Amino acid sequence: MGNRLSKLYTKTGDSGTTGLGDGSRTEKVSPRLCAIGEIDELNCTLGLLIAANIPESMQTILIDVQHDLFDLGGELSIPGSSFVKSEAVEKI
Repeated sequence: MGNRLSKLYTKTGDSGTTGLGDGSRTEKVSPRLCAIGEIDELNCTLGLLIAANIPESMQTILIDVQHDLFDLGGELSIPGSSFVKSEAVEKI
């Protein structure tokens, strides 16, 4: 049996905030965090579709969308960053 991680501690407490990629903190109910969660959920759904028995042409499109969503999630996670290319914005 593998190692279990049943208890994880950040030792920062829970003041209703969470850390972003640049070290800053934001409220857990902020629009930024809600958007990150929605993007993650959409990405998971796309992953399920990609794993299903769908045409390869559709898989290719969905994988491209997933990559764009990863970039968007990264950009939202690091304030001031710019990962999403203008071509991706135009494509979307």
